[in-house]
Amino acid sequence: MSAQSIGETEDTGVVPDAPLLEVDDLYVEFRTRDGVAKVLNGVSYHVDAGETLAVLGESGSGKSVTAQAVMGILDEPPAAVTGGEIRYHGEDLLKVSAQRRSDVRAEGIAMIFQDALSALNPVYTVGFQIEEQLRVRLGMSRQEARKRAIALLDLVRIPNAARRVRQYPHEFSGGMRQRAMIAMSLALDPEVLIADEPTTALDVTVQAQIMDLLKEIQTERRMGLILITHDLGVVAEVADRIAVMYAGRIVEYADAVSLYRRPGHPYTAALMESLPRLDLKGHELKTIKGLPPSLLAIPPGCPFHPRCAMAQDRCRTEVPAEYRLGLGRTSRCHFAEEMVGGV
Repeated sequence: MSAQSIGETEDTGVVPDAPLLEVDDLYVEFRTRDGVAKVLNGVSYHVDAGETLAVLGESGSGKSVTAQAVMGILDEPPAAVTGGEIRYHGEDLLKVSAQRRSDVRAEGIAMIFQDALSALNPVYTVGFQIEEQLRVRLGMSRQEARKRAIALLDLVRIPNAARRVRQYPHEFSGGMRQRAMIAMSLALDPEVLIADEPTTALDVTVQAQIMDLLKEIQTERRMGLILITHDLGVVAEVADRIAVMYAGRIVEYADAVSLYRRPGHPYTAALMESLPRLDLKGHELKTIKGLPPSLLAIPPGCPFHPRCAMAQDRCRTEVPAEYRLGLGRTSRCHFAEEMVGGV
C-alpha cells in the first residue's frame, strides 16, 4: 500500500523521494510530581524501505519512548512532545490533523510491543483481534476478515491456524503470542514496522526463529524495520545501521560494520565489552560501573561521564557536540576521533 492511499479524504504533505520515516531533533518530557523528566533530548534518526535500524541502550535510555512518540502514544499528559518533527514520507505527523495522524499510524506504521501477553486483550480470541482492524479499516466482511486472519497466522508459521484463530491469548505459548502480535502488526500491510524488544523472555531457539521470521517478512515486503533491543548479539546479525542511546540522546550513530569494528563512543565500547566471549572463558565478565542517570537530574556535561573510564574535566562541564566521523556516522564524545583512530 502506498503512502498516498492512506487517508484519501485529506490532502497530504507527502514529499516524493523523502526517507520513509524520519525522527528529527525530537524532545519529550514527562511532567511528574517530582519534577520534569527530560526523557528525549534531541533524538534524530531515519529508516528507509527494506532497511533495518537497530536502536540500542540500557533500560531508561529512551528507546521505547521514541517509538511511542512515533506511534502517537504520548499525546496525553504527563507526557509531552516539546520539540522536533516525526516525518513519514516527508510529512510531519506532529502537525497534521488527528484523523490523518490516526490513518498513517494505523496503516503506514505498525508496532510490535515488548510484552505480547499484556498487548493482547485476554477476553477476545486472537482471531477476533486481528479481524477487527481488517473490518474497521478495510471494510472486510466477517468471512473475509476470518480468512485473512488465518492467512496471517499461517504467514507467521503458527501451526493449525484455522483452529488457533479461535483461541485466546492464554492458550498460546510465549513464542506463539509473539508470532500472533507480528501477524496483527502486518494485517494492514505497513511500510514501517517497529519491533520493541520482540524476543524478550523467549528462549534462545525461539528468539532466533522470531528474528529470522521478521527478517524474511521484511525482505519480502520491503518494509523499514526499527528494532529496539539491548541484545548486541541480535543486532550484529540483522542491522544495517545502529543508533546507540543514553539518557535520552543518541550518542553514536553508524553502520553496523563500522560500529562493531571500532566503536566511536565509550558507552558503545563498554556495551560491547560486557558481551560474553568464547575466547575469554573463565574470565570475569566486564560490566559498566554505576547506574544510568535519573532523567529528572541529568548530569552536566556528558551524561555518561560519571561512568566513563575516559572522562576528563571538560566531560564534566561541556556537553559534547555531534562529531561527524565519516559518511553517515556520528558520535557525541569529545574523544570520538581518537576512539576510531583519527578518522
